Amino acid sequence: MGCSILQESKALVSDLKGQIDQLDLALVVVFCSVSYDLPEIARELERAFPKVVVVGCTTAGEIGPNGYSRHSVSAISFSATDFSVSVELYKDLHDFPLGRWRTNTSSLHSRHNSLYQLKSDSKTFGLLLVDGMSIREEPLVRVVASAIPQIPLIGGSAGDDLNFEQTYIFYQGKLWSDAALLILITTALPFQLFKTQHFVASDQRMVVTAAIPEHRIVTEINGLPAGPEYARLLGLEGMEQLSPMVFAAHPVVVKMGDAEYVRSIQKVNTDGSLTFFCAIDVGVVLRTAQGVDIVTNLKQMLEHVHHQVGPPQALITCDCILRRLELEQHGLLSPVSELLTNNNGVGFSTYGEQINGVHVNQTCTGIAIGSHEH
Repeated sequence: MGCSILQESKALVSDLKGQIDQLDLALVVVFCSVSYDLPEIARELERAFPKVVVVGCTTAGEIGPNGYSRHSVSAISFSATDFSVSVELYKDLHDFPLGRWRTNTSSLHSRHNSLYQLKSDSKTFGLLLVDGMSIREEPLVRVVASAIPQIPLIGGSAGDDLNFEQTYIFYQGKLWSDAALLILITTALPFQLFKTQHFVASDQRMVVTAAIPEHRIVTEINGLPAGPEYARLLGLEGMEQLSPMVFAAHPVVVKMGDAEYVRSIQKVNTDGSLTFFCAIDVGVVLRTAQGVDIVTNLKQMLEHVHHQVGPPQALITCDCILRRLELEQHGLLSPVSELLTNNNGVGFSTYGEQINGVHVNQTCTGIAIGSHEH
């Protein structure tokens, strides 16, 4: 794995190649800041790695050998010696019938197993990269996971440094929006999915009483304008005090049975409504959330990973941008960067995370890959 902060595209890709190149490459995955000339980066990557599957996405921050970074490109490569890879591109997410998503996923699965003569899915996992502004993660991940139920699935929503304008997927030397990529990866190496979140629900409830679900916008909470009411519940003087840092520190939680899912707020709009990073609808009961120690929480997850697969060769990490903002706010970016570095973390700060059939927020989600010795 590698990371480069060089600003000229050709020099950057050359630097990255020097860090991640290996014999018999099968796959390169890149996580790229939107501060670059993106079409040029995509073309240079394709030139640098001919006959290799190169995929990736834009980010709200990168994770690489030195932990968290910004205005950089991080990457990881996979050798054909240990990894068998197949890819499916889902274009036009807004116009694509759900049935076609299922058909395409099943077709990819069949091609993959036939090409590599696989008799079971026990050694395969899926990596999903999605346009983070598409608002289509929930139906996509639900359909994809249901089409390949035996295959563990993780993923992340592409970012654009909190501009919330345009995010991209990299594939075949091009940039794609309103699109997603599913990469099936089979390996004899041990691997383990992981997900950690450091918020628990409080007893303070609020009900979504008006919303625009197709845009993930809540207009009313408890029968009152959403922004001012949310600010009041947090003890703030007004919605003018709402900011990404406040949203990072004070998400809301939905309880489904015994499980708790964080529902993160993206921004407050000028009309007082709130835009969420995930699906939301009228009648949903939200609870304000209380945070626990984010560093201890991550350490405990990594201890579990070590128990399952040993010291990871790679920790492919989809980490919500709001977690990073919270770490920055509390001066904890350095110790968490050290944890990620010590566990070979590589990935990006996301606009949402996917695990199996669920789209989630404010989590650190991914897959740990161990070594043959474990």
